[in-house]
Amino acid sequence: MEIQITEQHSGWWVVSLDGQLWLPEGSLPYGSATQFSLSGQTGRQIGEWQGSPVWLIRKSMKESMLSPRQLIDQDRGLFQLVGRGVQLSEFYRSHKFCGYCGHAMHVSKTEWAALCAHCKERYYPQIAPCIIVAIRRGEEILLAQHVRHRGGIHTVLAGFVEVGETLEETVAREVMEESNIRVKNVRYVSSQPWPFPNSLMMAFMADYDSGEIRHDPKELLNAGWYRYDALPLLPPPGTIARRLIEDTVVLCRAEEDS
Repeated sequence: MEIQITEQHSGWWVVSLDGQLWLPEGSLPYGSATQFSLSGQTGRQIGEWQGSPVWLIRKSMKESMLSPRQLIDQDRGLFQLVGRGVQLSEFYRSHKFCGYCGHAMHVSKTEWAALCAHCKERYYPQIAPCIIVAIRRGEEILLAQHVRHRGGIHTVLAGFVEVGETLEETVAREVMEESNIRVKNVRYVSSQPWPFPNSLMMAFMADYDSGEIRHDPKELLNAGWYRYDALPLLPPPGTIARRLIEDTVVLCRAEEDS
């Protein structure tokens, strides 16, 4: 339930608007509402971290509005709470009016939802499911540099699930579309909420089956096989992509030692 923040409130502050996050001094603010001049703002509690409430305030500050990517290497639980706040902020911003009748909507007091008092339609935050997959060929890993990545980072392949697909079918299709490779032995590993802007990453590992790499230039700058002990610049720790690569390195070492 949304409330008016007073000087008595304290905790962690997720101040977000348009996918950006307020990070004064490069970190998530913690302390009293008075300390950060947040008294009088409208906010709601979205969770708890280290025994203190986590508050969401939908607002843009004049300075230090940054990408939540700045917190990727923080504790996973904190990053997920921040991601929840950023996604909810964007959801409420984009659902001010009902898509069915056009009337103004209001925020539910009991759940993460936006409600239309006119036609009674109820909207929930939408999550875009996507897969991310590490592909191994003996002692090598398939890595690619995506067109949206900067700084020379190479990572594993990923893509969104299409209507009517299973996750395994998405893995096979995305790998073929982006690299011209066929895979086998696809197995699920883990998942990670990914608030860029509203994804749920579902991670898989797979083995090379057949094909020669021919990367999709619209998605990738390059792609290639890399020995596990001679890898290029990788995604930062804390990302599920990094975990997949590190898990694959373990398998590659085992392959070499066997």
